[in-house]
Amino acid sequence: MLSKSIQATLVRALLLAGTAPVAAAAAQAQDAPRAETAARESDEIVVTARFREESLADVPIAITALSGEDLASRNLNTLQDIAQTVPTVDFRTGSSNKDRSIFIRGIGTITTSPGVEPSVATVIDGVVLSRPGQATLDLVDVERIEVLRGPQGTLFGKNASAGVINIVSRAPTQELSVNGQFGYYEGDEYRVRLGASGPIAKDLSFALTGLFANYDGNVRNLDTGENVNGYKRRGVRGKLVYEPAADLRFTLAGDYVYSFENVPTGIFRSTDRVAFPSGTVTPNPALAALLAADGITPGPNNTEVRPSFDADVRDKNFGASFTAEIGLGEHQLTSISAWRKWRNRQHQDWDSTGTVTPAIARGEDVGTVDADQFSQELRLTSPRGGFIDYVVGLYYFKAIARERYQRDVTQIVGGAPVDNQGVANYRTELDNYSVFGEANLNFTPQFRGILGARLIHDDLAYRHARVATTATGVPGIRPSFASSGDTSATDYSLRAGLQYEPSEWVNLYATYSRGYKGPAYNVFFNMQAFDVEPLAPETSDSYEIGLKASSPDRVASLGLALFLTKFQGFQANFQDTFLGSLVTRLINAGEVSSRGIEGDLTLRPARGLSLSGSLAYTDAQIDDFLCPASAGGACANVNGQPLPFAPKWKLHLDGSYTIPLSESLGLELQTDYSWKDETQYSITQTPDTIQPAYGIWNASIALVHEGKWQVRGVVKNISNTHYSPFISYGAVAGVSRFVPRDNDRYFGVNASFDF
Repeated sequence: MLSKSIQATLVRALLLAGTAPVAAAAAQAQDAPRAETAARESDEIVVTARFREESLADVPIAITALSGEDLASRNLNTLQDIAQTVPTVDFRTGSSNKDRSIFIRGIGTITTSPGVEPSVATVIDGVVLSRPGQATLDLVDVERIEVLRGPQGTLFGKNASAGVINIVSRAPTQELSVNGQFGYYEGDEYRVRLGASGPIAKDLSFALTGLFANYDGNVRNLDTGENVNGYKRRGVRGKLVYEPAADLRFTLAGDYVYSFENVPTGIFRSTDRVAFPSGTVTPNPALAALLAADGITPGPNNTEVRPSFDADVRDKNFGASFTAEIGLGEHQLTSISAWRKWRNRQHQDWDSTGTVTPAIARGEDVGTVDADQFSQELRLTSPRGGFIDYVVGLYYFKAIARERYQRDVTQIVGGAPVDNQGVANYRTELDNYSVFGEANLNFTPQFRGILGARLIHDDLAYRHARVATTATGVPGIRPSFASSGDTSATDYSLRAGLQYEPSEWVNLYATYSRGYKGPAYNVFFNMQAFDVEPLAPETSDSYEIGLKASSPDRVASLGLALFLTKFQGFQANFQDTFLGSLVTRLINAGEVSSRGIEGDLTLRPARGLSLSGSLAYTDAQIDDFLCPASAGGACANVNGQPLPFAPKWKLHLDGSYTIPLSESLGLELQTDYSWKDETQYSITQTPDTIQPAYGIWNASIALVHEGKWQVRGVVKNISNTHYSPFISYGAVAGVSRFVPRDNDRYFGVNASFDF
């Protein structure tokens, strides 16, 4: 822990870093030398959102591109971290990777069932990940991340109905180089990443990166006196590239990431619960007395727990891919063969308390996930310059997930403890076949049409068997049950639009997209008879109008997008109870919609000065909720209410100014601020699961040697603002919160080099 005097000094320095860019710009605007147009163009961002290398400004899709180098320097190492910096993205955290999900424009999938795919696809070097939990891995070492907003099913597959997170890892360099990152932050958080890249032989090159990271956590276990809510991560990513000819390129890539986390299953925010829409408060005196005896005070900034044991999750995420890029005249044939495996082991405290009482049962959960996937993509890309340029392809995807979940529950009955156990084994298998294509119809050099489609066929099957020691059920465990089923569907995604470029600096587009996410099974530990029917596919109709513009010297660039998306058969999590304990399950919830406007502005008014801002207004709401028959009509009217994880407003501002100290050395002053409107975390609209609006202010100061190395001092959450990235009802009682890494102000130092 840093001393108070050192903290105060750092705060003053970093507050200066936060205000210096504007002051310096005002002082030097008159005399600042203008960078040449060629220099501005060298900063042009290149993306691969349509399987071609294109300028971000030319692509008729709303995209946010993030530099891997910038993310690493600011200690943003997971998709959860970057959700704070991209206004259109939100993230549902949880005690295990399998409970976490990504949202774009207020749309995402909340489920632990292996029979459901996410609404937001995560793609790593062209390989789509099948489960939301796989997307929560450490980024290790990336070149860039592209966030594609809105349905992208035409090119990226069926589980991209809300958008795509496209992760591109570093490619091998032409000359031998080494790179590294060393970071240390309060809370004994440290991160060491080392990499090397370069040629092995005339036509063969490599890139290899290793990772070692640790964080003790910022939640106190009062029973052990130790911190929890931390992690340990180990990882490696490598590439071999063989280029025997100008039109031949073969890439073998592989990665392995291991993580250990001890995120508590419940940090109590309240012992009461508040009903919607009546606002009736239901107190729980038994839980209040138990927490008081444990020395815990529930509240919006509670960071203390006293569970029966420390929960832990061990996660292995690994895979390999082989990519062949073959020139066929002016066309290019690309083949991507990929295998991935996910091994998740979780041990969790179901009741989140340390003492069994007559009113509160004690439970222990042990779960395993073994998920395997294979994908094969074959696509043909045409040259540009003619009336039509296109990408067409074939795709096959197979995913098998096997899960085992065991719950042991102890109750006090007649003054004596009674133990019960439930063990469920279940399996899902998915085969997906598709043919796809997207083309530009170049009517003139400035005006073109866009037309694309994907024909999709899904085969999905499951098996489930639960054996319970109770014939009637106890809180948290339903009686024994077995079932199986299979379903199939054939459907399509579509994209059509117009694009007009009145000048080299302006890009206008309007598109219509049909999104599709296939049928699903709600396969989970407490599955029962009314869960055996498959969920219908989720489809959407999306309309978008966009503008991308920049000044001729690229001093200023602007992006705007207006969108409206309507979803039918929306697959959403629904909460009910069984013997007083919470049960969540997936249903076709009916019709929802998301509409809004997004804006991005970047200014480079003087050499060394960069200012940027992103703003999103998203009105994602429930239009027509279908109360499931199994609920017996016990559903509140939630029509017109917001979708979970869909704040109406989000804002991110960023500024940096580099003061030249020599020809290659500079002092960079940087600050950023993110603001998020109040956010409802539950589809049931309970008032006590709303996170009030908050803002997070960060800053850093760095000594930078251009293109070689940098040393950066960082302060996170300068104003010491406390918030929760997820608030939910506890499995047994009360309301729980999750504690983010930046729940409190903290300091750190990050150094990196690239030689």
